[in-house]
Order: sequence, then C-alpha cells, then structure tokens
Amino acid sequence: MQKPQVIYRDLGRIDFAEAWDIQESLFDGIVAAKVNRRKDEHAPMPKNYLLNCEHDHVYTLGKSGKDQHLLVDEDALKRLGASYYRINRGGDITYHGPGQVVIYPLLDLDQFFTDIHKYLRYLEEAVILTLRDYGIEATRSKGETGVWLDVDNNPRKICAMGVRASRWGTMHGLALNVHPDLSYFSHIVPCGIQNKGVTSMEKELGFAPSVKEVAEKVCGYLGELFEWDVV
Repeated sequence: MQKPQVIYRDLGRIDFAEAWDIQESLFDGIVAAKVNRRKDEHAPMPKNYLLNCEHDHVYTLGKSGKDQHLLVDEDALKRLGASYYRINRGGDITYHGPGQVVIYPLLDLDQFFTDIHKYLRYLEEAVILTLRDYGIEATRSKGETGVWLDVDNNPRKICAMGVRASRWGTMHGLALNVHPDLSYFSHIVPCGIQNKGVTSMEKELGFAPSVKEVAEKVCGYLGELFEWDVV
C-alpha cells in the first residue's frame, strides 16, 4: 500500500501573519479537495503539507484563551517589537520568536487516521524523541497538551502545541524552544497555565543546538510516526 505523500516547505524566518495566510490558503485547498472527493471518488486526493519556519516576536491567542493572559499593553508590545494576534487554533496564549522550531502540519487525516487525540500525541512524541537525541528526558503532563520536563518536581514546558481541525483537515501545530529569548514568556501566562515554568534546549543543555538540525529531527520523527513519504 502506497504511503501518503507530504509536501515539505521550509519557509525560513517569516512574519506570523504571512505564514498564517499561507496556512489558510493550503488548508482551504485541502478542505475543498476533500469535498470534491466526496462528490467524485476519482477527483484528486487532497495534498498534505509540512511547513517549517521561525517567526519574528509574536504572541498568539487561541479560541479558548483569555486576553488577560497577555500581561502587557499595546505600548509595551511596541517596545518589545512583538505583534499580537487572536487566531483560530485551540489553546490559550503562547509566544513565537527567533530560536524556536515552529512546525505546521496541514494534513488530510482521512489519509492517516481520524483521531485528534492520537494526532496530538504523535506531535508530542516526535518532539520527545528529538529531545531524547540530545539527552533531554521529556514527557507529557496529564491533561495539558505539549511537551514538558520534570513534571512531578519542577514542571517546565519546552514545547507548546495548538491545532485547528475541521473535516479531518489540520493546521497550526507546535513550537519547540531551542534557544529563544525566554524573557518574552514573562509577559504572558503561557498557555494559560499558572505557576509552571518555561524552558529551552539551550537552558537545559548549556549550549544552543542548531535550529535547522532540530527541525530536521522533528520532521524526520513525524515522518516515521505518520508513515508518510516526503516530496
């Protein structure tokens, strides 16, 4: 049986709004193709995409988030050189910026499995496996999406996740802290979670791995878990 194909695109460092527009366009194409397939089984299969990028400083608030979890006003945002967007993914508020691996899978889950819980666990697992390659033992935190370290003693989040799913099409994804400026997280309540820290690979290791190398590892593990072919 032929594996599903995924088109990989490295967007480099890109403004969040521009990347969001790209996602929306690709997502709309996936959904339209799925509708066509339901009308005509001979219509082309929806295309799957894997986008890899870094963003300029930006805070994004998911559909279930609260504006008060952004702890600074508009003037402070300007001083920080950061943007702020309310967006259509799940989850609360998070930060994106240089030094993060940001990966957006835009998939037709009908070609893989129709299980959002499993989908999220696979995203987490790809990050956990990547971190293990660097000697960082990461895990999940019960009831909280994302990837964490030392959840029982000194819980700190190293990877945030937030997705949108409609008609088994997906968009948005994950942000893994490689070596971002962690001070930007002090201006929000990260993911709406109080009293838990945020960390990075650099902070845990004492040196900053290559963002490009880490991204390649995450994408590689995603390919193994989802069993897709990259084109």
